[in-house]
Amino acid sequence: MKYSIIVPVFNRPDEVEELLGSLTCQTFTDFEVIIVEDGSQLNCRAEADRYSDRLDIHYYMKQNSGPGQSRNYGAERACGEYLIVLDSDVVLPKGYLQAVEDELQAEPADAFGGPDRAHSSFTDTQKAISYSMTSFFTTGGIRGGKRKLDKFYPRSFNMGIRREVYMRLGGFSKMRFGEDIDFSIRIFKAGCRCRLFPKAWVWHKRRTDLRKFFRQVYNSGIARINLYKKYPESLKLVHLLPMVFTLGVIALVIVSAVGRVMMHYDDIDKWYWLCAAPWIPLLLYSLIVFVDSSFKNHSLKIGLISIAAAFVQLMGYGFGFIESWWKRCVMGRNEFQAFEKNFYS
Repeated sequence: MKYSIIVPVFNRPDEVEELLGSLTCQTFTDFEVIIVEDGSQLNCRAEADRYSDRLDIHYYMKQNSGPGQSRNYGAERACGEYLIVLDSDVVLPKGYLQAVEDELQAEPADAFGGPDRAHSSFTDTQKAISYSMTSFFTTGGIRGGKRKLDKFYPRSFNMGIRREVYMRLGGFSKMRFGEDIDFSIRIFKAGCRCRLFPKAWVWHKRRTDLRKFFRQVYNSGIARINLYKKYPESLKLVHLLPMVFTLGVIALVIVSAVGRVMMHYDDIDKWYWLCAAPWIPLLLYSLIVFVDSSFKNHSLKIGLISIAAAFVQLMGYGFGFIESWWKRCVMGRNEFQAFEKNFYS
């Protein structure tokens, strides 16, 4: 068996249905599918059974322990030479596994990962979120699938690793947030070769609305400080930018509010620019995002939603980063003490 595809699932049978459907269309067929139900109340056993005649599929139910430990549970039961970890909310193009196979045949790798894209069937909000997660104007393009000078750290929505390496490193840690980056860091520290496979991309739905997206990126901000506490060298300048953006937006709003108050008590013309000028950089940034997203998505509506998605992403991450920095670095709390509600709710 060449590949074992491991999918942790929590209350998402409809998503699993689409993923399994896309797996039946793969042009490379030497693989098995391992579904690990992570204590779901709404399970996907029926969906797995429906595809059992077309896929080599194995379904397991376990108590809830989070996605990282569920991946480890699946890895222990896998037979493939390589383990491919996917999120349940991805859909694969028919050439996905063949692209992985071609890359490995051309140049061996111990671990690898690929980028993601938005499918034409996604909602406008999902497309806007996808733009925000991959655009140069929001993430610097570091998650857009381009080859970079720095190391490539696979993310767990589309991540592969040689089974022997996975088991030797102990798989995913018990970190609740950022466990995939933690694993990628340990892969590099073990001296393993990790590569980006640009053609092994997936359609990734991410979150379906901006409220859920905020919670996702907020947790990512928390994860970045938790990773910093474990690996101080992992914190780069680019990771600070959402925090700087968040503080900058707050500062500009406060300055504008002060100007508005002064206009009320003093000569209006004298304080007009103090009230209005802080909005210029925010409007300029919004215009850049709007134009770029509208052009790439061929939709003015998606361009408008992308403005909201960009602010949600950067400020959600920034607030999570700031809170985690305060609790972990200033107050000196450990990972579980600082975010007990986030871990166990």
